Amino acid sequence: MSETAADPRILEQTLADLRAATTDICDVTPLGPPADFHITSTTRLAGGWLLIDTASPPLQYDRSAAHVARGGLDHYQFTLCLQGQMRFASGRREITLQPGDICLIDMAKPNRTVLIGDGDQRSRLVTLIVPRLLLVPRLAHPDSVTATLLPAADRRARLLADQFAVLLQQSDSANAAADSKTAVEFMCDVMAEVAGRSTDARGAVGRAERELLLAAIKHHIDTHLDTGALSVDGLVRRFQVSRASLYRLFGPDGGLARYVQDQRLNRALRLLITPGARGQRLIDLAVDLQFSGDSTFVRAFRRQFGMTPGEIRELSEAWLRETGGVRGPDDLLHRLVQR
Repeated sequence: MSETAADPRILEQTLADLRAATTDICDVTPLGPPADFHITSTTRLAGGWLLIDTASPPLQYDRSAAHVARGGLDHYQFTLCLQGQMRFASGRREITLQPGDICLIDMAKPNRTVLIGDGDQRSRLVTLIVPRLLLVPRLAHPDSVTATLLPAADRRARLLADQFAVLLQQSDSANAAADSKTAVEFMCDVMAEVAGRSTDARGAVGRAERELLLAAIKHHIDTHLDTGALSVDGLVRRFQVSRASLYRLFGPDGGLARYVQDQRLNRALRLLITPGARGQRLIDLAVDLQFSGDSTFVRAFRRQFGMTPGEIRELSEAWLRETGGVRGPDDLLHRLVQR
């Protein structure tokens, strides 16, 4: 991650560095004083795709035919506008992104992009760049896809925006990388549906939308385990699905209620063996994770793991004494599985 400081000389140098780094990709022109140039960017590279989260001042990118020939970027990009406005033009095609809008852009074509903030705030975009070969088989007419807009009001835009958030937060573990690869492929299926899918790709779209929806709901659940905001009505409103569809999605997990409780119990297990949380009272832990009381929590925990929370805590403390040092939760979980 790189962020400029307030020193005008540093800001000017940052602009110079950006121009040098992108000389084969595009020309960068600030639409304000160069001394006020302040950009923040986070980049993740995994599995052949690149994820970029950028906040910038008013800015213009010009990608000419010479850049296209010189840079050799044979990729598509999915861009989600989170703040401000993005204006894109390529040939006769012009689109404007507002917050929540998503667009698919062919990077192999000359274009101009203008980024404008909202008042004193900078624009913020999240961009996923994927190899051309990943998307072309899914498109009916790949060479005619210059820029395709998916407005925020479209339910598919919400699915993709949720998945962008998941990708930004995922770790670098092997399991997360595999999940990310699957998610990116599903995102390609959905965007191909928007841009015009090929006949061979039909049938994959419905599955892709279901998987993205399920991933988005699970991510929402996992980030709200310690709140009461996980009612069926709340999820139905948040994700604009029917009750029947919501229940069907969680059928393979034993049902929605079972999935939520399992995740809360898994969270409790990790907290119980985490040194920093080991002093927390069981009643407080149960209440924080939305159980009606400590006895209900203990019974559910024992059914899930075959031991009480107190026994798990004692076992983890014994292992720490044996090793003579602090072990991470993953190490303790591994020992528990062995036991």
